[in-house]
Amino acid sequence: MSILPSLAFLLILASSAAQVVSLFGRGRKADRIATNLLAAAAAILAALIVSRSASIGFPALTGTFESLVFFAFVVCVLAAGYRVQRRLVFMPFVRFGATIAAAALLAVASSPIAPRQLLAPIPALRSFWLVAHVAFSFVGESFFTVSFVSALALLLSRDQGRRRSYDRITYTSVAVGYPIFTTGALIFGAIWAEQAWGSWWSWDPKETWALVTWLAYTVYLHIRFVGKWGGSGRRTIPAVVAVAAFLFALFTYFGVNFLLPGLHSYA
Repeated sequence: MSILPSLAFLLILASSAAQVVSLFGRGRKADRIATNLLAAAAAILAALIVSRSASIGFPALTGTFESLVFFAFVVCVLAAGYRVQRRLVFMPFVRFGATIAAAALLAVASSPIAPRQLLAPIPALRSFWLVAHVAFSFVGESFFTVSFVSALALLLSRDQGRRRSYDRITYTSVAVGYPIFTTGALIFGAIWAEQAWGSWWSWDPKETWALVTWLAYTVYLHIRFVGKWGGSGRRTIPAVVAVAAFLFALFTYFGVNFLLPGLHSYA
């Protein structure tokens, strides 16, 4: 099974190449190929997760490598699903950006900072609440990844029609990801913390930065609802907040894990 991450990575790169052809050549065939390659990469990553879970008799989500693989898997699913849905205007750059993000996650998973050694979790980690905490958190953050890409595209675009579309994608992605992230990172996380350590909240660095991330997206939704700016500020200011919030999310995962040791330093 060690070849599966590399195979998925290659499929994602091939999908990104097909998307570039589609972006500049407007080829429908390349567009379909890109979507199919993403779906195939997601299936391979799902098989990898199932295989590693079966090996230890517990959902393999608690290590750095496993969490990166799961994160990339969900992003691939969203990128592929985004192309076939009909509720939002399809903006190819958003799918391309999400695809590059999935490739980056797998690239980090293959680096020395994410060892692939598969170990059964310690007793404190063998909890349904931990699995729900991790899974819901990364699903929410996968939607935030899409919102980050669309917010960046909005900031880089001068076409008002495109900016409206990017704004809607950003808002929809945050609106879906926010309650999922809230449930996983804060609610399920607090329940698991109480079971594992006897405390609902301990101001561990990862807990603190997860709260900072949640507050940042709360601010985004607030200003998106009540913002009364005129002109370009109506969409620009929320987009800036969405970009900043995602950077907080990245620091919560990568920065805290490697710079701020705490109770979550194992994941």
